[in-house]
Formats: sequence, C-alpha cells, structure tokens
Amino acid sequence: MSFDFLMTDHPAWHSDRFRQARVLRLDADTVWLVEVRERKVSTTLVSGDHPLPDLHVFTPPAAAHPHAAPIHAPLATLGSVGRLRNPSLWEALATAIIRQVIRAAQARKLHRDFCRLFGNGVAPSEEMDIYTFPSPERVLTLSDDDFTESGMAFKRRPLRHAATAFLAHGGSWSELSPSVLVKELQTIPGIGPWSAGAAVADWSNDWSLYPYGDLAVRTWARRANPDHSWPADEPSFARTWRRVTGEHLGTYTLLTLALGCRQAGAV
Repeated sequence: MSFDFLMTDHPAWHSDRFRQARVLRLDADTVWLVEVRERKVSTTLVSGDHPLPDLHVFTPPAAAHPHAAPIHAPLATLGSVGRLRNPSLWEALATAIIRQVIRAAQARKLHRDFCRLFGNGVAPSEEMDIYTFPSPERVLTLSDDDFTESGMAFKRRPLRHAATAFLAHGGSWSELSPSVLVKELQTIPGIGPWSAGAAVADWSNDWSLYPYGDLAVRTWARRANPDHSWPADEPSFARTWRRVTGEHLGTYTLLTLALGCRQAGAV
C-alpha cells in the first residue's frame, strides 16, 4: 500500500532519524509493532495472533464540488494520506480523555509518560523504547499517587470511569455502528461529544464523526486558505464546514488534520 504522507496524529507514534514506529495492542494478548521507513510499512507480531488492522489511505476527491473550492486545492497538495486505524477502542477512548482541553504536544507527553510508567515495553532498537498503553484492568489498580506521579491527576476520574465502563460494556460496544457508539460513549461520566467523537474517529477511521468544529480543524482550515472568511466561533464554523465539505465531510476533515500534523511535525 502506497501513500505520500503518513498521519501521525496519535500520540503513540514515535520517531527517530530513520523511521516512525508505533505499538498497537489489539487485546490482552496481541501486540503489533508497526514501523514506517520512507513510506514503506513493516509489521512485527510481538505477541498473540490477531491480524493487524489495515492502514487506510485517504485522497482528495477527484472532482471538487464548487462549495469545496476554499479547501480542495490546498488539501490536494498533500497527495494520498495514510492513517493506521486504532484497533483498541479502549486506547482510543483513553487517548481522547487525555487530549481533553490541552494542547496536542502536552497530550503527547502525558500519553507517553503514562505508557512508560504503567505499560509494557517494546524496544524496536537501542535508540527507541516504546510502551503499550496500560489496560483498563491496570488503570483500575493505580493509586491516586500513581496518577499524580504521571502528571495525570486531573484525568484520574474520567479514566477510572472509562476503564470501569469499558470492562463492563466494551464487548458490546465494539459491535455497534460508529454513529451509535458515539452516543453510547457519552453515557460515561466525563465523556462528552468531543471525546466520544474523537475516540470513535480514531477507532473506526470514520472522520465524519470527528467533532469537526473544534479548534484543530478551525486552525488548519484557516492555514489552508487564510483568504477565506471562515467563521470564528465553533457552531458557525461547523455549519460552514458541513456545507463546504458536503458528501466528503470525513475525507476533508481528515486531510485538514493531516495538514496540521505535517506542518506541526507531530512526532
């Protein structure tokens, strides 16, 4: 599978001079290591036997609808964008909680520190140590001091609520359609529309479910086309974005976030 740009928005991605790498835990037993060198993907089964999810490739629509003129051309410069779907609904949900209300760089640091302290290590080389995200069972064993040590004291309650809910309902949640799952996740204390939409988009790669009025999309839409009169407030922007993107809402949203990922140098 070929692509022009790998989207490394998820904080589990690590990089060195030679490659980008990420550990994926599919379940309690199955762990995969994914490495990307010069847009070539290699995978190593660390443990277990479940197959690795596909890396999805997103491309701009071949023919832009007239409404999409403000963003189609700048996003088309990305070419094809590869993104690895998060196979773990638990990690997608926990990551969305970590990302609540803080900047991406800080969320990345918190995520990595949490994994380093409480996850399991996988070392693709002497230069790069990567850790799996702790399981919901592990999260529920952590003390208040553990959360404080990892800088996650203010995420303690929602993570505990999410871990408890996932252990009770995770099996049935994975059978739901993504749109229904977004609503179901909001029954967890501390999980609102943003967290639920971001988690399900990460898990399903259906980016029409991402909260597309959020600051990240607004920021990078303006960077893509600073001459367009984008609304400043979230509700007005969301309505405009929905009209501009039309039937390609998910693709344009993903590509806009990928543009931000490339310009910010996510890893």
